[in-house]
Amino acid sequence: MDIAIIDYNAGNTQSVKEAVRRCGFRASVTSDWERIRKADRVIFPGVGHAASAWSYLKQSRLDKLLPNLTQPVLGICLGLQLLCSASEEAEKTGIGVFAVQVKRFPGGLKVPHMGWNTLDAARGPLFESVPARSYVYFVHSYYAEICAQTNAECDYGLRFSAGLQKDNFYALQFHPEKSGTVGELILNNFLVNTDPT
Repeated sequence: MDIAIIDYNAGNTQSVKEAVRRCGFRASVTSDWERIRKADRVIFPGVGHAASAWSYLKQSRLDKLLPNLTQPVLGICLGLQLLCSASEEAEKTGIGVFAVQVKRFPGGLKVPHMGWNTLDAARGPLFESVPARSYVYFVHSYYAEICAQTNAECDYGLRFSAGLQKDNFYALQFHPEKSGTVGELILNNFLVNTDPT
């Protein structure tokens, strides 16, 4: 299986690559259009600031490629947020795969939301065989609201989307590569249980 991890100058690509290896697969980190377009699975990870990541996406025209991919695509953390329609972080318009706003956690809540928290209402192929209320690892100051594409939820002072799914696009606000055996199961589900067509 050909797995492409999108390189757009946002962190955690190597830790995601290592997590894919632990699932028994090889992945390449690339920003090459043809390699991404021909891959069987595409992972769009990210740690960092939305404005600088968005600037690189536009410069490399990856913002045009991403929404037109037809194979399974997985956004992780900042990758999820950039796949949404807009973000309060630097007031940026997103790629728009998911029709939902990304907002900053309100005052009174410690940010970033960092550490282990539980998944609620998780459904769909990524969460097959994942026990209810499993703990996963979060690091984020912004969140996607609950919407029609939400396929997992979390509570941190308010309910937010821990996962999103629309057609061949999947996204996780938490880091599966840092979430132990549960994260490995979710990542493996993406690699083997999602429809490649």
